[in-house]
Amino acid sequence: MMPALQAVGLSRRFGGLLAVADVSLELAVGELHAVIGPNGAGKSTLVNLLAGEISPTDGTIRIDGNDVTGWSNWRIARAGVGRSFQHTNLMPQMTALENARLAAQALMPARHLLRRMGRTDPTVTAARAALSQVGLADAADRIAGTLSHGQVRALEIGIALAARPKVLLLDEPLAGMGPEESETFAGLLCDLAHDHAVLLVEHDMDVVFAVAHRITVMLDGRVLDCGAPDEIRASPAVRDAYLGHTV
Repeated sequence: MMPALQAVGLSRRFGGLLAVADVSLELAVGELHAVIGPNGAGKSTLVNLLAGEISPTDGTIRIDGNDVTGWSNWRIARAGVGRSFQHTNLMPQMTALENARLAAQALMPARHLLRRMGRTDPTVTAARAALSQVGLADAADRIAGTLSHGQVRALEIGIALAARPKVLLLDEPLAGMGPEESETFAGLLCDLAHDHAVLLVEHDMDVVFAVAHRITVMLDGRVLDCGAPDEIRASPAVRDAYLGHTV
C-alpha cells in the first residue's frame, strides 16, 4: 500500500544549525506513528516541514506518492494533511462551532464564503461532525475561551478534522493534561488512527507506548531508532539517550 505521507532524506538548516538531518519516515492510514525525543531533537521542526509551514533544505515529501516538496501550508492542507499545534491556536472569542467551520471552509470555493451560514450549510455539517468525533458535540455553541484545557485540546483536533484530512499531524496534543484527561485523550487518538494516518509528537511516554503502532526516536535532529514499541523499549541506544529507566 502506498504511504499516505512519506518523507525521504528530509533536512532543514537554520543558518549553521542543522535542525533536522536526513530524516525518513512513512505514514499509512490506520497507523499511529509517534515521534519522540528530548527537547531540541527536531520533532516540531519535522512537523512544520511535513505541514508546509517551512520548506526543507534537502529531501522530498510525498502525499499519496505525489511530490509536494516546497508546497505552501494551504496547498498541503488541501492535499489532505491536517495538523494541531504545540501551543493553542484558536479564535478564543468565537464558538467551538465557528472555529471548526473556519477550517471546513478551506475546502470550499471562494464564492461559497459569501453565502450566509445556515444549519444545512456543508461547512456547518462538517464542523459539527468533527466536533462530535472529538466529544464536543454538546459544546458546539460555547465560546472557545471558556472551554477547559482538555476541551481546548480536543477542539484543536476537531478543527483539523473539519477539513476532512487523510493525514493528521499532532504536535504535543496532551501537553498540560492530567492523568484522567490523558487517558480519555489516548482513546481518542486510537479512534482517529482507524481511518487516518496519524503522526503524534508527544512527551507522555505512557500514552505513546499505549497507542503507537510505530515509534521514531529523534536526537539532535536525526533518527536514532525506529520500530515497534517493544523494539524501542528494548533498544539500549534509546534507553541511554532518552528513555533511561522510565519505561
